[in-house]
Amino acid sequence: MTEKDMPPRPITDEELTKRLRAAGLRLTPQRLAVYRVLVNTNIHPTAAQIFTQLRERMPSISQATVYNTLQVLVNEGLVHEVGDAGDGSSHYDADITPHVNLVCRRCQRITDFHDPHIAGLDQLVARNTGYSLLGARLVYYGLCPGCQAAGEKE
Repeated sequence: MTEKDMPPRPITDEELTKRLRAAGLRLTPQRLAVYRVLVNTNIHPTAAQIFTQLRERMPSISQATVYNTLQVLVNEGLVHEVGDAGDGSSHYDADITPHVNLVCRRCQRITDFHDPHIAGLDQLVARNTGYSLLGARLVYYGLCPGCQAAGEKE
C-alpha cells in the first residue's frame, strides 16, 4: 500500500463537531456519522456506500437522511461533490483543500493529486478576476496506471 492509498489521519469527533458548529449547523448523531465517514476515508464514496457503511452501526438511519446530510455538507462547503465517476453515481470528498481529483473511466477509482501549484492557481484566478473564491473543483478523467497496464495485457 502506497502513501496515497493510506486512509487520511483520523480526525476526532471534537474537531468534526467544531467544524459543523462553525458552519452554523445543528449537531445530530446522523450528521456527525456521515461527516465522520467522509473525513476518515480517501475512496470518495457515494451516498449509497455511506448508507451501507452506517446502516450496520445505525440501523435507524435512512437513505434520505444520508442524501440530505450530504447536500447540507456540500452547501456549507464542508464537503465537495466530485460527481459521476462513470458509474452513474455522485461521489463525495471531504478534502476541501486545493487539489485535483483524477477519475479512472474504467475502474471508477478517484485519486487525489496535491501540489502547491494548485493553491497558487486559486490565488492567480482570484487576483486576475477580482472574484472572492469560495472553492474550486478540478477533475481530470482518464485511465489509471493499473487499468492502462491491464489494457496492455489484454
